[in-house]
Amino acid sequence: MRACGMNLAETRPSRKTHLGVYTMTQPNTGSTVVTGGDEAAPNPIFNDYAPLPRCFDEFIDQHGVPRPVTADVCGLFDALGREELADRQRLSEHMLMRSGVTFSVYADNQGTEKIFPVDIIPRVIGGDDWNQLEKGLVQRVTALNLFLDDIYTDQRILKDGIIPRACIERCPAFEPKAVGFRPPGKTRVHIAGIDLIRDGEGTFRVLEDNLRTPSGVSYVLENRELMKRALPRVFASSHVRAVSDYPQQLREAMRQTAPEGIENPNMVVLTPGPFNSAYFEHSFLARMMGIELVQNSDLFVKDGQVWMHTTHGPEVVHVIYKRIDDDYLDPEIFNPKSMLGVPGLYNVYREGRVTLVNAIGNGVADDKGIYPYVPRIIKYYLDEEAIIGQVETLICAERDDVKQVLDNLDHYVVKKVDGAGGYGMLMGPSATKAELDDFRRILKQTPERYIAQPLVELSACPTWIDGKAAPRRVDLRPFIITGQSSWVLPGGLTRVALREGSYVVNSSQGGGSKDTWVLQGAEEA
Repeated sequence: MRACGMNLAETRPSRKTHLGVYTMTQPNTGSTVVTGGDEAAPNPIFNDYAPLPRCFDEFIDQHGVPRPVTADVCGLFDALGREELADRQRLSEHMLMRSGVTFSVYADNQGTEKIFPVDIIPRVIGGDDWNQLEKGLVQRVTALNLFLDDIYTDQRILKDGIIPRACIERCPAFEPKAVGFRPPGKTRVHIAGIDLIRDGEGTFRVLEDNLRTPSGVSYVLENRELMKRALPRVFASSHVRAVSDYPQQLREAMRQTAPEGIENPNMVVLTPGPFNSAYFEHSFLARMMGIELVQNSDLFVKDGQVWMHTTHGPEVVHVIYKRIDDDYLDPEIFNPKSMLGVPGLYNVYREGRVTLVNAIGNGVADDKGIYPYVPRIIKYYLDEEAIIGQVETLICAERDDVKQVLDNLDHYVVKKVDGAGGYGMLMGPSATKAELDDFRRILKQTPERYIAQPLVELSACPTWIDGKAAPRRVDLRPFIITGQSSWVLPGGLTRVALREGSYVVNSSQGGGSKDTWVLQGAEEA
């Protein structure tokens, strides 16, 4: 862990002369030394790294030079060398196995439990870029909260013609049973996961909103602990903003939105059980927040309250962080065949005696058919232009839009309005003629179930593949917590398409993750 006989923690790369060789300025003396290259390590990480054409690379610009925000991190990794980094990657994989950081793939014949792949090279975001993103994310979540409150009460936005009423009427996620009341605390989106991409010009754009039960934050926290252990000096030298506050921030937001008059609410995480794909996250967050992890058999309704069985007798529950879809939450009201829900829970919720995190009916705001209207939603409720842009989107329920899509299907990515996980979508530019013909027939039959977007070139990030750094496409899911105000986790889950040439970052389809390093500003470092 030394470059030219010096501790890396005592030097700071300031300028790259060519890939693998850096000048480093010592802060105490101001003298400059050369590090990286053969002097620092036999095989520098970025010596032969080649960014993807027509793709914004998070680390290296089009001239093969590290971007200013990543130059220091590039120097630190180059000084490690490939052999050392390979050892650290193996160490991180071993730690993942010991920690049991898993997810489930139901359709995989080789078994459901999988170790969630984590790449040893982080994604790096500068402090200034992040500060702007943070403002845009808070703006978006604030507007979507107001939209949900309005759409389930006064519906002013429909009466004023900002969004066509037909969009709500055909939205499968709109929940009529949520109409006419406001939940305790008036917050509906307590936890949001907003998926972002970076286009070919390096501009962040919103790809989709996740406002029901967004998952992945446990991997953010575990990835960070792994990086601290696998690369302690590199991490310490990079001045990265902390993510460890998330459980405390979530717990406080849940407390703030408890039923009126409850100062010290009894709070739980409701899980479908250990066979759920995100069970690791459910148990992880309950443990980190210091609250009970429960299943439906642990809860019951009596005398207008939700109760929890304990060894000391029944206890009233005031806040439930539900990791169960709305349809399965209460078999008396929703799906009568549900074996996961709590009979009678819905009526207690309607009476304002229990808070559900997130609220019932949030799916109408993250439905892909509503997504094209979010800039209008922001303008309508906040009288502001959207800080973060989005991807051009055609609504296949509209006659002109679906005609354009059908006539140019090989140019579009077509998605179900209520789809998730990368399933049920068409990647037109890479589809075969047979796939295009099959999807064209489906689209003609049920156009209202789909939206279409041009293929946007996702940004790429160096990723450790077969003993060297190779570019792989990434996206980013920041997490926003809202109680009486909103708080944004610095960074979020960077998902990476590990397969060469792939645009699909979902873990269930071969994707992995990276730690996301938001660098501190000069005043913070």
